[in-house]
Amino acid sequence: MAQIDVSYIAAQTVALCRIPSPTGFTDAAIAHVAGELEKMGVTYRRTPKGALLATLPGADESTHRAVAVHVDTLGAMVKEIKPNGRLKLTRIGGFSGNSIEGEYCLVHTASGSAVSGTILVTKASTHVHGEEHHKQERTEANLEVRLDARVSSRDDVLALGIQVGDFISFDPRTVQTETGFIKSRHLDDKACVAILLGVVKAMQEQGLRPAHTTHLFFSNYEEVGHGAAGAFPPEATEVIALDMAAVGEGQTSDEYSVTICVKDSSGPYDYELSRRLQRIAAAEGLNYRVDIYPHYGSDASAALRAGGQFKAALVGPGIDASHSYERVHVDALDQTARLLLAYLTR
Repeated sequence: MAQIDVSYIAAQTVALCRIPSPTGFTDAAIAHVAGELEKMGVTYRRTPKGALLATLPGADESTHRAVAVHVDTLGAMVKEIKPNGRLKLTRIGGFSGNSIEGEYCLVHTASGSAVSGTILVTKASTHVHGEEHHKQERTEANLEVRLDARVSSRDDVLALGIQVGDFISFDPRTVQTETGFIKSRHLDDKACVAILLGVVKAMQEQGLRPAHTTHLFFSNYEEVGHGAAGAFPPEATEVIALDMAAVGEGQTSDEYSVTICVKDSSGPYDYELSRRLQRIAAAEGLNYRVDIYPHYGSDASAALRAGGQFKAALVGPGIDASHSYERVHVDALDQTARLLLAYLTR
């Protein structure tokens, strides 16, 4: 049986989470992935949209599959520089304002510098605003960035090189615990990027070829809905979106298993492919779940909406508190990697 280096996957998850990469600002994360592929001897190319596409020749080179993960994350941009030197932001991706209140952040300027700050509501002090603080809605209109710089005017902020349109990344606060958990922002989808790298590493080191020619797509616009639109070679007849499984009330997914999602907001995934993945998981003795996510979409969904003509399935590790301060256990990373490896080699 092929061996999976789970410690490598965990280390890559941590490293990737710590690289700022809100959608539209992903070059550093893409460069990191490219560096790992180069170490493994895997060739790749950059797409016109800045994503990465690598191909592993299969034992049957005439049939093609694809696997998609994404390096882009939630984040924000500077919408307005206020007269008092605070910044109004506009969100990138779908998340609640409550989930970022009090979070540290970086404002990335056009010159390449980064200015640190904190995301707060405009009436942040209970001692000053009393009940108004508690009643204030956590919306874009009421959230702002307090910069860690001596600024009190718009001109002061401009002098730092900050301007409208600069990207804002959130501090991931990535921690790996002795109990096997990784808690961080942006495990969606950095954990799955790490899983795919771990599977490729296992195959390269152990001389394994995929059963079919397999295209690996590292997407950079998934969080805004068009990451994999038009991304896959037309020869691909099956696509696996490797993305987080959402853990919570009413769901079967948990933080220790791999989940096969059979339906999300875009509708059902391919019945035959989803069932085949379940059979593979059972045959491999994996801890797996089958689940449905009503408030979810994937790169496979985007590619199908763009006219993709292939079977699609969604697989991923269970991640708690999706699009907030997330958490996953290394067991889920391991189980997901094992399912993907078994699928690719059959």
